[in-house]
Amino acid sequence: MRQPGVESVTREILQAALIAKQRHLDSILRLPNVIACGVGYKHIEQSLTREVAVVVSVTRKLPPAVLAATELVPRLLDGIRTDVVETGVLRALQSPRERWRPVIPAGVSVGHYQATAGTLGCLVHRAGEVFILSNNHVLANANLCHLGDPILQPGRLDGGTGDDRIATLADFVPLDFGGESPTCRIASGLERGLNALAGVVGSQHRWMTYQRTAGCNRVDAALAKPVDPATLSPDIIGIGQPRGARRAVLGMPVRKSGRTTGYTEGRIIQIDVTSTVAYGPAQLRFYGQLMATGMSQPGDSGAAVLDAENYVVGLLFAGSDNTTLITPIQPILEAFGVEVVS
Repeated sequence: MRQPGVESVTREILQAALIAKQRHLDSILRLPNVIACGVGYKHIEQSLTREVAVVVSVTRKLPPAVLAATELVPRLLDGIRTDVVETGVLRALQSPRERWRPVIPAGVSVGHYQATAGTLGCLVHRAGEVFILSNNHVLANANLCHLGDPILQPGRLDGGTGDDRIATLADFVPLDFGGESPTCRIASGLERGLNALAGVVGSQHRWMTYQRTAGCNRVDAALAKPVDPATLSPDIIGIGQPRGARRAVLGMPVRKSGRTTGYTEGRIIQIDVTSTVAYGPAQLRFYGQLMATGMSQPGDSGAAVLDAENYVVGLLFAGSDNTTLITPIQPILEAFGVEVVS
């Protein structure tokens, strides 16, 4: 089957779909089983068409007859057709692998000393210093960390020990697990009443109520500073050295090398994806992501995703049985003020 390329999408149609998706995002995400919403090509009878649609991903696709009218995804959003696809549950991807010495390339097992194992994505640099780039949940243990913590190769569940320290945690973008002060009047009133009572009885403790949210996340990323930069190679196993970074576009062929599935290829099937991702028992909301065809398994988190010309377009961080979630590389580079080593 021929895959549509980016040339088949006009800028006007794509922009209209992005606007429609954003305008109706909140109502779509409230529907049962909805796990993500983005813009991609519409499928008709399992064939990928050239029509741009607002794509709604669900954990399980059910026949319309078993759903209430209020639970159905509208067929049209501001004149743009929708497409409902089954992806299963999206999860942050972690799992174990093997040890590499004396030269450590990208694409191998790595992890925070208290985490499991993910993938060493690629090397980046700023002001003459070189860093390892991977996910927060790989290098920073999903915020449960301190700067300077040991980074192991291989990761702990791959048998990594203190003797396998190759770097230390240098920087990370904190993951937002949600939780904010309430807007509910009843909850606010209860909070004030309990705190007044605490003051009367002389307690130093104060009550605060929270409305739990899925947070607001745009990147899952962290940097580690190598103990000896000379031991690290900028080459990615099976791919070679990156040539730099560029933006991904809808329909773009992509590839990666991860510590579980090795070298795999896929295609960008959605852009500007808003998704809910499981981090253990927690559910985190991510905005502005890319979705690709299934090209990953647990342990591939942190892998750099490249186009056919070896430009890094994103960082893999989550997926399901048939899809892969990728953070665009630009916001990651901007967050840390770094560039890809090329």
